[in-house]
Amino acid sequence: MDLFEEVVRMRQAGGRGALATIVHTNGSIPSYESSRMLVREDGSIAGTIGGGCVEADVWAAAKEVIRNEQPRKMTFNLNHDAAYDAGLICGGTLEIFIEPILPQPMLYIFGGGHVASAAARVAQLAGFAIGIVDDREAFANAQRFPMASAIHTSFDDAFEKVRPSASTYLLIVTRGHKDDMRVLAWAVRTEARYIGMIGSRRKVISVYRALEREGFSEKEFERVHAPVGLEIGALSPEEIGVSIAAELIAVRRNAQTALGKSVTLAQAAGLSRD
Repeated sequence: MDLFEEVVRMRQAGGRGALATIVHTNGSIPSYESSRMLVREDGSIAGTIGGGCVEADVWAAAKEVIRNEQPRKMTFNLNHDAAYDAGLICGGTLEIFIEPILPQPMLYIFGGGHVASAAARVAQLAGFAIGIVDDREAFANAQRFPMASAIHTSFDDAFEKVRPSASTYLLIVTRGHKDDMRVLAWAVRTEARYIGMIGSRRKVISVYRALEREGFSEKEFERVHAPVGLEIGALSPEEIGVSIAAELIAVRRNAQTALGKSVTLAQAAGLSRD
């Protein structure tokens, strides 16, 4: 099996994994420099870096790399260490670099206005694939969004065809409260990695309250980033697009700046007294 072809196939299928590569050797080792092993999210492997206890340790580390989405380097001393007596007592050392293999993140933007256009441009530069959803064909088209790999001109069509996963990001910037609420009701019950909704704190609370009356729980809104975007004092659509893209990157890289920002219903009483 060609490991690079398998990596491409896995990413295109939305799978996750980690690639372990021997990057440095010294002395006698049971493999050769640049040997590689691919560990898939389900624990299955392809390729080898020499077998034995080293490979078992690297497999365990690769599972952690997949979980944390952060690369890691490991160094093994095989100088007759009894811990590596499964055919690996070779008197050498080796360094192994383990990198996460992740599918390209997909950002679906619900709404085709000025903020959506700006956010799509910046997010695409940051490595996100772009999907656009708007029920107005004048706003959801290839001329307005040439970078989009998917365009839906119906919310219902998107709800039916889009299957959010751990690599899917959903941005809600429609033209009104009604559509925002409709999209949010669908989004919070998906497995999307990120859900962001534009609007003031008061608007966000009003949408949450309306959905609560329809049977949604407060807990379902805990992972919603709203108001959307990192706080950078943004005013223009382009600046807002930058703040949204920054938040997407922060979530993708598990940065602390992406945590603990969302408005909750517990703040509603305070807002109503303002």
